Amino acid sequence: MSQTADQVEQVRGRAVVMQPEDGPSYWQPVPANGHADPKLYPARTGFAGHSMGFQTIAPGSRVREHSHGDQVELQICFRGNGRVVVDGQSHPLVPGTACFLGYDVRHELINESAQDDLVMLWVITPPGLENFFEAIGRPREAGAPTPAPFERPTDVIAIERRMGMNDTK
Repeated sequence: MSQTADQVEQVRGRAVVMQPEDGPSYWQPVPANGHADPKLYPARTGFAGHSMGFQTIAPGSRVREHSHGDQVELQICFRGNGRVVVDGQSHPLVPGTACFLGYDVRHELINESAQDDLVMLWVITPPGLENFFEAIGRPREAGAPTPAPFERPTDVIAIERRMGMNDTK
């Protein structure tokens, strides 16, 4: 993505440091459960090129198969163990596993543990994943007890399509 001179100057010399408890956090519906924590995104950084955050997937839960028609995503396993299924091929997820997911690449994240969270660090360009987590989730306060699993919004498919996600059901 090419940046204009004005966009470059908006972030020249700018730095943003976020601590784990800083920023928004959203409980996520079934089947992922867990929570999503956007950290660096345009409204916070002033840079429109990408956004970054963490997604915590509860034990025995998963992120449904999907793809991004207009976005490229990096997924890095930060903590826990599980599997990533990329275009039908399964790969182990262990801390340090890194995934490059180009346009229209179907992917699913699975936490195979019965007791430990799977925490994924994500970076996406162009940004927008942070808006998806907010649209389908519920606000979360640090240290709050985990709510009972809750259903996705009834219009989740429309939300996904509006935000550039494909191949979901």
